[in-house]
Amino acid sequence: MPASDFSRAEYAARIAKTRSAMAAQGIDTLLVADPSNMAWLTGYDGWSFYVPQMVILPVEGTPLWWGRTQDKAGAAQTTWLDASDLHDWPEEHVQHPDHHPVEALVTLLRDHGWTRNLGVEMDNYYYSAASHRVLEQAFGREALSDATGLVNWQRAVKSSTELDMMRKAGRLTAHMHSVLREGFREGVPKHELVAQVQAAGVAGLPGLPGDYPAIAPIAPSGREASASHITWNDRPLTAGEATYFEVSGCFRRYHCPGSRTLFLGDPPADIRRAEAAVLTAIEDAFAAARPGVTCEEVAACVYESFARTGYVKANRTGYPIGLSYPPDWGERTMSLRPGDTTPLQENMTFHLMPGLWTPDWGLAITESFVVTPEGGKPLADMPRDLVVKPV
Repeated sequence: MPASDFSRAEYAARIAKTRSAMAAQGIDTLLVADPSNMAWLTGYDGWSFYVPQMVILPVEGTPLWWGRTQDKAGAAQTTWLDASDLHDWPEEHVQHPDHHPVEALVTLLRDHGWTRNLGVEMDNYYYSAASHRVLEQAFGREALSDATGLVNWQRAVKSSTELDMMRKAGRLTAHMHSVLREGFREGVPKHELVAQVQAAGVAGLPGLPGDYPAIAPIAPSGREASASHITWNDRPLTAGEATYFEVSGCFRRYHCPGSRTLFLGDPPADIRRAEAAVLTAIEDAFAAARPGVTCEEVAACVYESFARTGYVKANRTGYPIGLSYPPDWGERTMSLRPGDTTPLQENMTFHLMPGLWTPDWGLAITESFVVTPEGGKPLADMPRDLVVKPV
């Protein structure tokens, strides 16, 4: 996702929003380790999040990129920052038993006088306990505060450019599902079908190239589908089983996930009943998803639809999406579930997940949508009904 995909004015607005949130939490310098947040602030894009790296955002001035020497050239190519804003740590510290890369970060922070009121993303996949220990030993526990989710919340309302990218990702998602529907038939080893679907997402469409998604395809069949996050195996597709596929097209790191359920043979009555509940839940949730309505009010539409048909859903039913890197395409802020009273705003984007899981099977038909004054609008255009294939 090169920085040129967005205007400098948009980056300036993002930084201003983030600094306002920093001020509200008493943070003078924010250390951003989440690669999605790094990209959102600077445009940085690279498969380098397996080692320590950060964007450093002070209360004034230009952000700094800090990472491995090997990745500095990538920062120069993908960010809008000047060369003088790019800083690296010694290459010999890569997975070194006696030295930690954050020791170099400590030196950089001291050189700039940024030693107090530091915000760190403590509950984040990419910020390790060892990194925190080095910072705490250098500056003291009182100098560090938890800034988990601070940047993520600023990303919640999407710009017109971001929505355009998510709709392009939605076109890729629809293309992947069309390949899936065509190739789904009895006896096909599932890993071969998944390979076709993944290839379609990367090859893309004319004028619309794909990128790697933040989550691998979820593709359980039969009793496997009673577990919600199983990927795939080499077992042939079998008559009498439902299989749901959760995949996402990805364009410039923006996602538009969607699940569909397919069945080989004649679906039994309980699966048809679940399908009806899910389809009703989606329409009810979309009708409710307007600015000012809370997350839990949208979620209630799903739970009430299920209750009318005798099903109970015990997990959340949606989450915000957008720009992301592995291992998750969610933004890790709001949730569509009871107790979340966050009001929706126009141009927020969510993955609505009205899935049902029983001890014997699972069924998932999901939609990514944008909040509008008229309700939720799907970001991908693809058939929603259960896909039934004869055997």
